[in-house]
Amino acid sequence: AASDVYKRQTLMKEDFIIMGILSRFKDIMASNINALLDKCEDPEKMIDQYLRNAEKDLGNVKAETASVMAEETRAKRVLDECSEEIEKMQKYAVKAVEAGNDNDARQFLTKKKQLEEKKVSLQQAYDLAAANASKMRQMHDKLVSDINELNAKRDALKAKLAVAKTQEKMNKMSSKIGNAGSSISDFGKLEAKIDKRLDEANAMAELNQTGDSVDELAAKYDAAVQTDSGVEDDLAALKASMGL
Repeated sequence: AASDVYKRQTLMKEDFIIMGILSRFKDIMASNINALLDKCEDPEKMIDQYLRNAEKDLGNVKAETASVMAEETRAKRVLDECSEEIEKMQKYAVKAVEAGNDNDARQFLTKKKQLEEKKVSLQQAYDLAAANASKMRQMHDKLVSDINELNAKRDALKAKLAVAKTQEKMNKMSSKIGNAGSSISDFGKLEAKIDKRLDEANAMAELNQTGDSVDELAAKYDAAVQTDSGVEDDLAALKASMGL
């Protein structure tokens, strides 16, 4: 009975370990994708990083899968050995009966019964190991498939990313051109204001030159009077010298 309890505890422990392995690796792809989205400052680099992470995880899964498969193989071998022992005890019991040795036959049959009880536990252990190995192989195959798929898509993703970057550059250039147009428009407005001020200054200068002041007019006539008076004096002097 104590042996059966120990076996059950061992099976539960192995099952717990395998479940822990599956728990660690069942969300590998999802966690890597989340990491990619969280660090999408440079998606091109993150695509390559994601592949490196996935390939590293694949290495871990392979190691765990190999370990679980080895346990399945061991469990199958122990189960087969127990089955062979049961058949052997059956054959010895038959031979003992044929030889008229019932006591020997009883011993062989007792051993056979013990082995059959042991086989029940060994069968359970093998079934669990086989189920775990199947799950790990599925996990491994899924990860390999995902990596192959992403490798196939990587070039297409990078090509799309290159197109997106080009479009972003064009958008920035278009924005700069739009800003330049606005600056040119502002410069034109400033030029118009300068031209207006220049026109106003020229007009004012022209107005200032259209007529003489009263003082300027008076000086002009004073000069004319002085010029006429001098001529008359010269004429009188000329006549006097002529005796006229």
